[in-house]
Amino acid sequence: QVQLVESGGGLVQPGDSLTLSCVASERTWLKYDMGWFRRAPGKDREFVASISGNGGRTYFADSVKGRFGISRDYDKNTYLEMHSLKPEDAAVYYCAARGAGRDDTYYFSRAEYESWGQGTQVTVSS
Repeated sequence: QVQLVESGGGLVQPGDSLTLSCVASERTWLKYDMGWFRRAPGKDREFVASISGNGGRTYFADSVKGRFGISRDYDKNTYLEMHSLKPEDAAVYYCAARGAGRDDTYYFSRAEYESWGQGTQVTVSS
């Protein structure tokens, strides 16, 4: 399985922006669809965003549409760009990977992803 490491988390104020990075142990371009999930205290891990193996398709949770962006490079890096952050965005954010080329019906499901990072903490507080 591909190994994933997230970075970029931290403490920000409401309204601020933050970009999270995920670096893989191997090239992910065309090989893996990449996703971001998050888990807030006392809640289940939830889908945030995903991007297809060739970057052509992106999906977002309704709660972050218009505020978050997801991108990837041609090598092993995936990014989650977060804007207009709210206190309810505070969570541990996880990067995840699944084999590319699959049906997109369940892109939001944790069960679809075989590899996970250890997570990076995002705190939004004034």
